[in-house]
Parts: sequence; structure tokens; C-alpha cells
Amino acid sequence: MAGKKLDRVHAQSALETVRENPLIAVIAAAPALVVFGLVWWLAGFGTAVVLLLAIGVVGLVVAELRS
Repeated sequence: MAGKKLDRVHAQSALETVRENPLIAVIAAAPALVVFGLVWWLAGFGTAVVLLLAIGVVGLVVAELRS
């Protein structure tokens, strides 16, 4: 694959796919929602939000390091 950047055509295609069948987006997000719900249940809402933000920041840092 030449580049791993998401261009306008691919982004538009992904949006159209989600609009046509939202179940695809729900299935893709299900593991994250389950983990968020479990952390919320076990440790509280604040901890779940902090964990979600931390995972997001780590993901952004890893993506920047790879590019």
C-alpha cells in the first residue's frame, strides 16, 4: 500500500457505507463500548473516561511515530 493516509475518496466511501448500514459501525465499535461499560461498572464513570482519553492519546502518539 503506497500511503496510509485517509484521503477524501476513502473517507466519503466509509461515510456512505455507515449511512447505508449503521450496523457495521455498531459492530466495529462494540468491543470498545463493552470495555468502556465494564470499566464504568467496576471503577466508575470518571475512571472510564480517563481510560478512554488515555487510550486515545496513546493511539495518536503511536500513529504519529509510525508516520
